[in-house]
Amino acid sequence: MKGGGSDEAKRRAGEHAARQVEDGTVVGLGTGSTAAHAIATLGDRVDSGLDIRGIPTSFQARANAREAGIELTTLDVATPDLAIDGADQFADGALIKGGGAAHAREKIVDSAADRFLVVADPTKEADVLDHPVPVEILPDARTPVAASLESLGGSPELRAAERKDGPVVTDNGNLVLDCDFGAIDDPSSLATALSAIPGVVEHGLFVGLADEIHVGTADGVRVVEK
Repeated sequence: MKGGGSDEAKRRAGEHAARQVEDGTVVGLGTGSTAAHAIATLGDRVDSGLDIRGIPTSFQARANAREAGIELTTLDVATPDLAIDGADQFADGALIKGGGAAHAREKIVDSAADRFLVVADPTKEADVLDHPVPVEILPDARTPVAASLESLGGSPELRAAERKDGPVVTDNGNLVLDCDFGAIDDPSSLATALSAIPGVVEHGLFVGLADEIHVGTADGVRVVEK
């Protein structure tokens, strides 16, 4: 996968998607740097009178939304009309997510929404998905899950935390295996196989969920409808 999109491209994508939000809606609030631009734009619109409620997908998304002045709610009491979230890679409408280790809750919120808008910069686009797939697992299941992933042709690696000893721990208290499958020619079949492994909480393949992909560019935004 290409690396490092510009902040300006991310900002354009986030702002463009945030402008699709209508008054009175419930919005799923994604995690990551591009989704953060969408949350900031929604906060500006709230300051100007927009009436919305947000459902955050992570601790960080919740903090960003509170800083932006967005009223928050939960899936227990509301269903998102629209969700805005980023992607680590996308190809032909399928996504790989989970760079922020929030893909379990992201998938719950994004799939519950009536519309799911993906925000990304051009470096995230690929002809075929080939980014390592994040797999959130129960801590006690690390060894058998890793063996199952290897049997599917993957090379799993426990995600290490930065600036602390030990692994990354998700908001749900679980671990993440980043599994390299090389080029993923059939994301749907792989997603089904990953979901069937005992001990897997959720994986980062999002197949058939995105309605639009808003791609920020050097001079505007390109919208890919799926």
